[in-house]
Amino acid sequence: MVKTIVGVEGMMCPMCESHVCDAIRNKINPKKVNASHKKKQVEIISDEEISEELIKEVINPTGYTVTNVESEEYSKKGLFRK
Repeated sequence: MVKTIVGVEGMMCPMCESHVCDAIRNKINPKKVNASHKKKQVEIISDEEISEELIKEVINPTGYTVTNVESEEYSKKGLFRK
């Protein structure tokens, strides 16, 4: 699995977070997506790596701006793992 961290400019409140998450869920179909307007980022967990072009294609039309995209390997932690 892959964790993609996307910098997003323009989110101001929890409703903005919801708007971005809904757009991602509708077009990309990730395992998990979480947005934070305070951190100005969206975290996406998916089976495959997501291209920066696709992320911009999904988020930019919503009125928010993608500032950067970083991907890294993601491993789910168990109940007693650190």
